[in-house]
Amino acid sequence: MRDHWFQAPLNHADPAGPEITLYARELFDPKQPGGEQLPWLLFLQGGPGGRGNRPLGMSGWLAEALKSFRVLMLDQRGTGLSTPANRQSLPLVGDTKAQADYLAHFRATDIVADAELIRRALGSAPWSIFGQSYGGFCALSYLSFAPEGLKEVLITGGLGPLTGPADQVYEATFARLVARNAEYFARYPQDRPLVTRIMRHVVSASEFLPTGERLTPERIQMLGNYFGGNTRIDALHYLLEDAFVPTPDGDRLSDGFLAQVSAQVSRAANPLYALMHESIYVQGEASNWAASRVLADHPAFHPDEAEPLLTGEAVYPWYFEQDPALVPLRELAELLASRTAGWDALYDLDQLGRNTVPVAAAVYSEDIYVDRDISLATAAAVAGLQVWETDDYHHDGIADDGERIFARLLGKVRTPKA
Repeated sequence: MRDHWFQAPLNHADPAGPEITLYARELFDPKQPGGEQLPWLLFLQGGPGGRGNRPLGMSGWLAEALKSFRVLMLDQRGTGLSTPANRQSLPLVGDTKAQADYLAHFRATDIVADAELIRRALGSAPWSIFGQSYGGFCALSYLSFAPEGLKEVLITGGLGPLTGPADQVYEATFARLVARNAEYFARYPQDRPLVTRIMRHVVSASEFLPTGERLTPERIQMLGNYFGGNTRIDALHYLLEDAFVPTPDGDRLSDGFLAQVSAQVSRAANPLYALMHESIYVQGEASNWAASRVLADHPAFHPDEAEPLLTGEAVYPWYFEQDPALVPLRELAELLASRTAGWDALYDLDQLGRNTVPVAAAVYSEDIYVDRDISLATAAAVAGLQVWETDDYHHDGIADDGERIFARLLGKVRTPKA
């Protein structure tokens, strides 16, 4: 492993303006012949707002990639060891409006400009990139605005909509969540009354997370994030099975359960996810809390329903009322949700339509985060993009079978399309 640090303009259109620091970690396999000189592969992780992967060894997709590449794990701007953007650091920028203006430069197009600055600083020829989830969105922006920097592109679960409001995303994903809830509770029927019991319990009894705030039904519903994986749904069952513990005051939620829930529902480690999540879809319009508005039309998810469903990947206004790491950012979140200025085009449809860079994408048929139908429509708009659609995996497929998925996609971009 090698550490790399770079200085980049906050606004690439104003190179003489304020700068931020970017961090990236280089990984190579010294057992591979010429491992230190292999071509580069830039990994663009999911998010937004999550730091680059911190692998603990060579396994999964990384083990496969290191046979052919040096891999660069980028801490996208605002995350990890790059200049941070959180409740502690953002006040250094100025008042809330100044912070919103600052974060307007933290989108996919800015990440692409950072990547090109880094590629040139490393002296790399056009390189390969691998985008997972939001990293796939960034890859589509890369193909739009800097295709000359790309040799080939791999995408997993990351073909988001190229046009239209954010509402379409949540209409599609809530529909898939209904089906995923049904699948889960058919697999673990004993968990259906248990989830309802937990949600009713936290209304009538005060249960507090280790971070000090009271647990609410809405945050219990966030455990639906487990539905994004093949094996993670089993982890949800194991989490729920020891939820209650007997006490002199009757059954209460166990400390172990509360600690695990806190780890799942807190955004302390990635506040940019909550602040910027809906901005990854908007182009020239305000998001206006799209997920919250769409959810209002899906009563099956309402906490007061007889058997309320679990929700998935979305951000709601109450996040900024209930999560201590987000409470100081509430006014900023409102400004970003109502903002229209600075949300420029994320994609160049004409450029994508005449794309010549080899691209292969895995589309997961039952993906609850990046809808299959939206993904296929996007794929059709990118010239030469080869789709591998599969129902073998869910959104985090590369965590379950990364070697196979990576090898399959690399083979597709290196095999001329028939």
